[in-house]
Amino acid sequence: MSKTSASSSGISVIKIGGSTLGNHDTSLDDIAELHGEGRRIVVVHGGGATISEWLDRHGVESRFVRGLRVTDEAALDVVVAVLAGVVNKRLVVELESRGSSAIGLSGADGGILRAQRYDAELGFVGEVAHVDPKPILKIVDAGSICVMAPIAVEGDRDSVAAQLLNVNADTAAGEVAAALSAEHLVFLSDVAGVLDESGQVRPELTAAEASELLGGESITGGMIPKLQAAVGAASSGVSTFVADGREAGALRKLIGESEHAVATRIS
Repeated sequence: MSKTSASSSGISVIKIGGSTLGNHDTSLDDIAELHGEGRRIVVVHGGGATISEWLDRHGVESRFVRGLRVTDEAALDVVVAVLAGVVNKRLVVELESRGSSAIGLSGADGGILRAQRYDAELGFVGEVAHVDPKPILKIVDAGSICVMAPIAVEGDRDSVAAQLLNVNADTAAGEVAAALSAEHLVFLSDVAGVLDESGQVRPELTAAEASELLGGESITGGMIPKLQAAVGAASSGVSTFVADGREAGALRKLIGESEHAVATRIS
């Protein structure tokens, strides 16, 4: 993975779901306010619930393996259309309505994300092979929020095929944050943080401790790729959090570093 120059310092990468996390969710308000204060922000979003809804409309079954969505040929077009279209543009206009300048794209645009299929059971799901951060930097350096859908083009640093791939949004956020040498990476979730085997939130985890938890039974479903991505980013020197996005002002508390937020920090 390529690293950027020092010009990318001070960037906060925020991973959010494709819709608000609850009635008290203030994530988009927080992002707009932080951006208005001059912070450089990249949003990487998912859209699982909306994808499942649209797949159901088209009579395609939603299946998951190890917390990752199985994306066969029938599902791929729907996944791309929903992530890069419906969800991405909704988030852009939500941020614009809050006074921020936001530009939406996917990881396939400008070859930002190149990925390779790695598991036949998952189908058209990619493992990130290369991140080109230059298109992202052009957006944030121009003063806009970059809003990115986790769609990749198949290939590596030197070659590309005419094939789109679905990439888990948590995985994409971790890879983008590492490639940007971001200051912060925050995974906003609908849980209080990373739970240990006794069901308690761990406020701090080293990468080694997080890896140990991944080898146990307490980390399941969508938390698996989230924690794997957090470990990778933290190992690259990015200050990384898994936070409760349902908590009002959680993002401001973490990035503003003024108050305690319900979160797990991975270092």
